[in-house]
Amino acid sequence: MSFFLGALTAFAVIFLLSGRFNRSRHNDKRLSRGPYVLAVGGGTGLSTLLRGLKAYTRNITAVVAVTDEGGSSGRIRNEWGMLPPGDVRHCMTALAENDSELRRILEYRFDRGELAGHSLGNLILLAFTEMYGDFSKAVKQLNHLLNIRGRVLPVTTEGITLVGKTNDGLDVRGELTISEHGHELNEIWLEPADAKPLPEVLDAVDDADVIILGPGSLFTSVIPNILMPEFADKIKHSDAPKIYVCNLMTQHDETQNMNILQHLDWICAALGCTPDFIITNSETIPDDIIEAYRREGASPLYLDDEQRNIINGMGCECIEADIMGVSETKKEGRVLRHDPAKLASVIFKLIRGLDYD
Repeated sequence: MSFFLGALTAFAVIFLLSGRFNRSRHNDKRLSRGPYVLAVGGGTGLSTLLRGLKAYTRNITAVVAVTDEGGSSGRIRNEWGMLPPGDVRHCMTALAENDSELRRILEYRFDRGELAGHSLGNLILLAFTEMYGDFSKAVKQLNHLLNIRGRVLPVTTEGITLVGKTNDGLDVRGELTISEHGHELNEIWLEPADAKPLPEVLDAVDDADVIILGPGSLFTSVIPNILMPEFADKIKHSDAPKIYVCNLMTQHDETQNMNILQHLDWICAALGCTPDFIITNSETIPDDIIEAYRREGASPLYLDDEQRNIINGMGCECIEADIMGVSETKKEGRVLRHDPAKLASVIFKLIRGLDYD
């Protein structure tokens, strides 16, 4: 497999370096003057946010959770001892100039043989990690080669595991098990407890004009990053405004039957402070989508007067806006997602109101 990986990577890098994906310089000057944004999360939610943000600034640092255990990432983690590359790959693709074409290539998934289930992008990151001997160096190299608008960083290069305790006193370990018991948790932490964030991650907090948490799975994408005390403390004491972007729907098992206030309470507990703003969806979700999601145990997340008053009383300003998008896929049908352009527009209107130009 190592020979195949080497040949595969050589082909991929040559293709990427051919210039097809090199960023157009037309808007570079404008984008280089944009605010410094620190976006924290993982999975589909963070990559969706990044696709919108890159239209306003190239000064973006995406900090990505590394607790993924599923799919190709999980197999690579188990078989090679490497940190899971999937969420990092998604975010780098999102920040690329030609993200749709690049996504087709890096997310190409093999369907047979020893490589069945693996994506090309994950294998490239695996090969780079083997070549450079370090996952963070591999990520930096691919950041550079893709010439993306901003940079993507794993929150740490240490092997960490999510651990939690349910209301019934049951200990649950690992991202997959946490996601099945999230709505039952009363405590969550990382092991080892003394894992350190990358120095560049801490530096990004110092540089940030605004810090965005989410959107993404509450317990398995957003919170794992801020369970690292040094990173959470750095964010807590930063003067940069902190924004929490709430999900559009609950997730089956992970946040089932939780409301927006309960989501925010978990963020506050992990961060050690209350975000300055929370962005929630105000647009009515189509009935057919609600019904489809309800069959899977998910329900819409909207603010009501009681939640709104409590959140405002916590010192967190509620920003309610149309941030919803609906896409259609052959596999999943009509899917609810944050709309990248709408969400980024709301965030940058907020930033401009805070005098970050």
